[in-house]
Amino acid sequence: MENNGTYRWVNEDKPKTPGKNPLGKMPDMKKMRNLAIAVIVVLALGIGALTCFYTVDDKQQAVVTTFGKVTDVTDAGVHFKLPFGIQNVRKVDVNVYQKIELGYNTDSDGEYTVKDSESTMITGDYNIVNVDFFVEYKISDPVQFLYSSTNPEMILRNLIQSQVRNVVGSSTVDSVLTDGKENIQMQVKDMVAQILQEYDIGLTLVDVRIQDSEPPTKDVIEAFKAVETAKQRAEAVVNDAKAYQNAQLPKAEADADKLIRNAEYLRQKRINEAYEQVAMFNAMYAEYARNPEITKSRMYYEAISQILPDVKVYINTGSGDDVNMLLPLESLTGSK
Repeated sequence: MENNGTYRWVNEDKPKTPGKNPLGKMPDMKKMRNLAIAVIVVLALGIGALTCFYTVDDKQQAVVTTFGKVTDVTDAGVHFKLPFGIQNVRKVDVNVYQKIELGYNTDSDGEYTVKDSESTMITGDYNIVNVDFFVEYKISDPVQFLYSSTNPEMILRNLIQSQVRNVVGSSTVDSVLTDGKENIQMQVKDMVAQILQEYDIGLTLVDVRIQDSEPPTKDVIEAFKAVETAKQRAEAVVNDAKAYQNAQLPKAEADADKLIRNAEYLRQKRINEAYEQVAMFNAMYAEYARNPEITKSRMYYEAISQILPDVKVYINTGSGDDVNMLLPLESLTGSK
């Protein structure tokens, strides 16, 4: 402190040596740079090691792309890929059956919700029915599934719904509600499978089933149930008739065979008799050619004997009334 009352700071340290860092020795910048590079390399290698390997489970296949181009499809197991976005992997569930519900929806709690916009259809005979379909499919080609279309599941859903309406629209309401369901299922499955093969979107149709089909009102439902019951009864009657037919058929065939053989016997008998009559006629005609008068008389006497079998006829062989001139007819005809 000076005499005039002011303060002045005095540095009592030793004077600093010119050219030296007052804070001490300067750090080695090269070593720090090398250390930073080493840390970055270690981090990069660690991140790369973590992203170079991927695992595919038993139900999957993985599609590997290199710079955006598909280069490999791998199955279950642990596989290597190039890191840093050079290669990318997309896993697809190929060994899993997946489902599509048309006309209804089942939530996680098993609750059943009807979707009238999908289930209501018109049959070929202009009746309205509600038909619910259950569809199973699986991914058969992961590459086509991922890259041939933007939404293959939606394509399949729309395709099935379209073909279902086509088939139901060409069927009668009776077949849709009763005994034609299996045929409708087969038609829809065949048509969709053929179109899927043409589209080649990586999906394979496994099964198509009618989950439920019914008329839209309770009164109509009861009426169709009555019709179905009547059909079942009619089928029972038909089955009983067929059983009776099967039981009676052998006997009927035996009787028919007997009648045929009897008719054949009678036919042959008539033929033989005709041949005999022809032979008799030919013999008589030959006799007539030789002795016409005698033959005519004989034929006349034979006719009399056939017409009057119980009457004894005598023939007058002379011109007088002498009884010796009368001869019995049997002596001429040879009958006894």
